[in-house]
Amino acid sequence: MPKFVTAWILSGLALAAAAALLGDHMNIGVASDSTSERIIAVAAVALVFTVINAFVAPVIKALSLPFIIISLGFALLVINALLLLLTEWVTGELDVVFEVDGFWWAVLGSIVISIVNTVLSGFTGKSASRR
Repeated sequence: MPKFVTAWILSGLALAAAAALLGDHMNIGVASDSTSERIIAVAAVALVFTVINAFVAPVIKALSLPFIIISLGFALLVINALLLLLTEWVTGELDVVFEVDGFWWAVLGSIVISIVNTVLSGFTGKSASRR
């Protein structure tokens, strides 16, 4: 399987896990949607998230490298949360329901996504995103 497709699938699983763990603070799709509609919403959000992590994240992280080093990596929490909020905005523009309650929930969501991606990547031997 191509690397991008693997990253897309793993990101979808990580986003779904984060949405399930964070409850009402992170939603993908609408509660009244059918299962197939929710799966499509997760796939769409994961696609946007994967594209952002593939193209935007490396540039932002390279430009922020001095701050990342000075903060001993804690700046990555802020960057990843902002990338998750960027995903929320882009999916909103595409009429896909993806909501995060705010910055601090985005920080928690990005932590959950990173942990799930790390665990799933251990099973596949591939990295789900460029973190």
